[in-house]
Amino acid sequence: MSDGLPTRRLGTLEVAAQGLGGLGISEFYGPTDDAESIATIHRALELGVTLIDTADVYGHGASEELIGKAVAGHRREQAVIATKFGVVRSGNGIGQAVRGDAAYVKEAADASLQRLGLDHIDLYFQARVDPAVPIEETVGALGELVAAGKVRHIGLSEAAAGTIRRAHAVHPITALQTEWSLWSRGIEAEIAPTARELGIGIVPNAPLGRGFLTGRYRDVSAFAPSDFRHAAQPRLDARNLPHNLALVDRLVPLAEARSVTVGQLALAWVQHRGPNVVPIPGTRRTGHLEENLAAAVLKLDADELAAIEKAFPADEVAGTRLTEFSLQFTDR
Repeated sequence: MSDGLPTRRLGTLEVAAQGLGGLGISEFYGPTDDAESIATIHRALELGVTLIDTADVYGHGASEELIGKAVAGHRREQAVIATKFGVVRSGNGIGQAVRGDAAYVKEAADASLQRLGLDHIDLYFQARVDPAVPIEETVGALGELVAAGKVRHIGLSEAAAGTIRRAHAVHPITALQTEWSLWSRGIEAEIAPTARELGIGIVPNAPLGRGFLTGRYRDVSAFAPSDFRHAAQPRLDARNLPHNLALVDRLVPLAEARSVTVGQLALAWVQHRGPNVVPIPGTRRTGHLEENLAAAVLKLDADELAAIEKAFPADEVAGTRLTEFSLQFTDR
């Protein structure tokens, strides 16, 4: 399927072992350039990437529109397009509410299909579980979209183990998308084992800690004023940043021993979480894309993996992975 990229299975869906996240191509991480973003998507497809992930709220729909343009024509056959619904957003905030009622599911899917310019969505995620709507209703509506041919596979994001089980009983869940990286390991106790038991793939987002685990950022002054990491990432605030930088720096000698970057080492650790794991690091730059893809074929032995985890203990990370406001929308 690809030029050097191995493939993995998310449920019954086969994709390349690393995907491309679309959060930053339209906003959030500072100024954007549509031509640069499209060139990066094209390069990803050339290098064998298949899974391209976005959401209806990224750029208030601009991310979906851009990805639709990038995969139009013959490239559509190369791409597995994933998008998400469920977060209600107005203004420039990240999100103010969640909806999962059946009517909204169908309305959101039609709107995404129009922006993407596609006749079907390959993988459709509920971005956040709506606590006011039974998961059975949401997944039932998603199942109807599959029956109608508008969606091929369905997924959940930031869902608890019990919710995953209830959802899977209504309609097969192909994939779970959630944050998973060296500094976000909360799914390992119960959620990841549940997904594996049920044959559900895992799509880790932010596998590089929103860029922090590359070691590239030493101070928040490196971020553009419009970059959401200024306010939405407690681990990067003035209280926590120096402590967390020290953890990243512990990875430097391990990376140097393998002649790779710290980011490649951290991303390869995620790639080694299991054969059903397909991380989706996001970037709009071809150089970063190519650096990330090298991690998909970087082999680490058991001793190296243990050394990475010893250097970067999950329980030593300072700060929560999201703000308290955002954490209220995660299903735990």
